[in-house]
Amino acid sequence: MTPLGIYVHVPFCASRCGYCDFNTYTAQELGPGVDRAGFHEHLIAEIDLAAGALGPREVSTVFIGGGTPTLLGADPLVGILDAIRRHFPLAPDAEITTEANPDSVDREMLDTLRAGGVTRISFGMQSAAPHVLAVLERTHTPGMAREVAGWARESGFEHINIDLIYGTPGETDDDLRASLDEVLAADVDHVSAYALIVEDGTALGRRVARGEVPAPDDDVCADRYVIIDDTLPAAGMPWYEISNWARPGAECRHNLGYWRNADWWGIGPGAHSHRSGERWWNVKHPTRYAASVAQGVSPRDDGETLTREQRATEELMLGVRTREGVLLADARHDAEALVRDGLLDPHAFAEGRAVLTRRGRLLTNQVVRALTRD
Repeated sequence: MTPLGIYVHVPFCASRCGYCDFNTYTAQELGPGVDRAGFHEHLIAEIDLAAGALGPREVSTVFIGGGTPTLLGADPLVGILDAIRRHFPLAPDAEITTEANPDSVDREMLDTLRAGGVTRISFGMQSAAPHVLAVLERTHTPGMAREVAGWARESGFEHINIDLIYGTPGETDDDLRASLDEVLAADVDHVSAYALIVEDGTALGRRVARGEVPAPDDDVCADRYVIIDDTLPAAGMPWYEISNWARPGAECRHNLGYWRNADWWGIGPGAHSHRSGERWWNVKHPTRYAASVAQGVSPRDDGETLTREQRATEELMLGVRTREGVLLADARHDAEALVRDGLLDPHAFAEGRAVLTRRGRLLTNQVVRALTRD
């Protein structure tokens, strides 16, 4: 049977980062009608509703994201996991992840989360350079991510991830190298690194529009990616998806489910779900969401059913991002030109698979357009 993951969206942040356009809210943005302290009860209510639709299907991964899930506190997060366990059998080796900001946890919280069944934690470090953190409007201080990663290791977490953002205005190559040094000193087994994207409607987007800070440069971001992809594999963490590197066995299985177009059920405001080619999503605002589940009504907002061709295209677009690539039989274009251009690995091509080279990873959109061209 297709693996099932459960994603739980916690839509709260202590402050709004200047680059973020996620479906998250500070206390000031949220307004009346939703109490953060009791919001986990709404999430549990939706889990109860989902159980009726899914039945007792085994869950292989759980990912609690946001936002900053740890703002709910350790006991409410464990309560959410307990609700999932009540309704769904967890696989014996289930991967259970929570995201956290470095300044949103302490040792006691980490001990409680680990004892409650969380196996993996992901810290949003973004950078070790103070001026870069300032541009991103991050609230933690340099060095804090390494400290909390050490606490997580002492608490017994099986896997620890650190997130990085590169290409921030004002960042230098040396700043990025210092961030990577900090990551390696933290002795984590997984790193996610993303080029900064300036989204419309964000504080950073407005600053760029006013000319206060420059927009990220694509060529600079490509050079920074090369620095990352030189450093992490040399430290024993090869790439397994365009933006992710891990020690063998430490890959994020929940995210692999997305890239392999598996099934997942989203819990929380704005959360997306997918099952057998059908996609749907919940209402976005926490107040509307809470009102729905409090009445025992599904918070589903809208959805779509993909055609066979749409599913095939999506599976190719997602699968080609991974180290295992995709079968060339699934592509609708002669890939030999992509091999000649250095975008696809020739050895994998000879074995009937399309696997990106590093150059291909930097030009993924070009590769996808070629592979899906009619």
